[in-house]
Amino acid sequence: MVLAELGGSISRALQQMSNATVIDEKVLNECLNEITRALLQSDVQFKLVRDMQTNIKKIVNLEDLAAGHNKRRIIQNAIFNELCKMLDPGKPSFTPKKGKPSVVMFVGLQGSGKTTTCTKYAYYHQKKGWKPALVCADTFRAGAFDQLKQNATKAKIPFYGSYMESDPVKIAVEGVETFKKENCDLIIVDTSGRHKQEAALFEEMRQVAEATKPDLVIFVMDSSIGQAAFDQAQAFKQSAAVGAVIVTKMDGHAKGGGALSAVAATKSPVIFIGTGEHMDEFEVFDVKPFVSRLLGMGDWSGFMDKIQEVVPKLDNQPELLQKLSEGTFTLRIMYEQFQNLLQMGPLSQLTSMLPGAELMPKGNDKESQAKIKRYMTMMDSMTNEELDSTNTKIITESRIVRIARGSGRLVREVMEMFEEYKRLAKIWSKMKGLKIPKKGPMSSLNQNMNAQQMSKVLPPQMLKQIGGMGGLQNLMKQMGGMGGLGSAKDMMGMLGGGDK
Repeated sequence: MVLAELGGSISRALQQMSNATVIDEKVLNECLNEITRALLQSDVQFKLVRDMQTNIKKIVNLEDLAAGHNKRRIIQNAIFNELCKMLDPGKPSFTPKKGKPSVVMFVGLQGSGKTTTCTKYAYYHQKKGWKPALVCADTFRAGAFDQLKQNATKAKIPFYGSYMESDPVKIAVEGVETFKKENCDLIIVDTSGRHKQEAALFEEMRQVAEATKPDLVIFVMDSSIGQAAFDQAQAFKQSAAVGAVIVTKMDGHAKGGGALSAVAATKSPVIFIGTGEHMDEFEVFDVKPFVSRLLGMGDWSGFMDKIQEVVPKLDNQPELLQKLSEGTFTLRIMYEQFQNLLQMGPLSQLTSMLPGAELMPKGNDKESQAKIKRYMTMMDSMTNEELDSTNTKIITESRIVRIARGSGRLVREVMEMFEEYKRLAKIWSKMKGLKIPKKGPMSSLNQNMNAQQMSKVLPPQMLKQIGGMGGLQNLMKQMGGMGGLGSAKDMMGMLGGGDK
């Protein structure tokens, strides 16, 4: 997770307080000092940290609390509310609407990751059903159009730009007009950056804004500058009508907390945070779920949103549901579930939303995803008979050699893939006899699937991370039942290393 070090320190401080037999002034001070130290190391401004500590002590007056009060819960709530206050600018930003063309202009200094962020922003909305398009109005930096073109092609997003035209205003206007005619409902304009906050940058920015009349101006900022973000965000806010901020490079250093709190102090809403170089390493920034994850309490709503991106596809697969109730698991089903998993994005992004994730050992995402892709390549070299059969005996030694040759992998790797298939088939067989509703969404499975059945299906590592049986029951109650997530979670167990 982003700010993993900060989250881990805060989680441990709260854990130590929870383990204390008696909550007194000494235990409270130790907990607050640990949290203060963690926030200062994350480059949060000293005044903000001092104010937070003072406010918590005012709220949590241990002498005034009656004997029946849950002091741990009161302290935890006070810390949660104060951290939310520190990161919340107190005002929402403009949200684009589907079907109605919206122009979004990106501004920022050079090197802050503006062009990459433009594509990530477009890709995120494309997955949610928008029809985005990209316009490169950066004529200052050599290679800017090439970079945007490459990113947009990879994400299958239409783009507009020119190698010949040097006037950014002209390109921006032509691009916006072109995509409005093509009925794109989210037109993203990438503008030039500079090394310093030069007057020329602000003038060009003003001209492009005047010509394209954007509905939202997004300021992209590199989080490695820490609390210096306050001056930068303030300068841009005074020169352009900045309506939102995206903080990038949150994965590479410890100063992200300082950047987020500094931006909030300028009353500019942070709407997304960049957590890596890849397209899907881009998260919506919502203060309460973010703080909840920092405190090790998880973010159920974010977890469910990620899952829901894949689950609707399962709703439209009655054959899969039928096979689920029969306990039938073929290599083709495994292939389809792998595809769903890869669409969810990095696994660490998903597991970081579960309670206690900060204190869990970190896995290797790239390695896990590469392993899944290797398995899929091997399955691409298999016949329909092999993919659809539940009888593993048909996979003879000569077939294994043929699959290895066809996929360019070693025989040992193909055998490893079959072992993984057998393990997952064994887990899947435990779903046998589950009554599948003939109509209605997958979520209605919860009427027939209790926590006991779900716990048999989940890998022990995942069950422990959720908080055991109690946590699982609580989750199913909170979410109104999680239906067909069993198979996806089994895959996640396998992805994270699982229990063999």
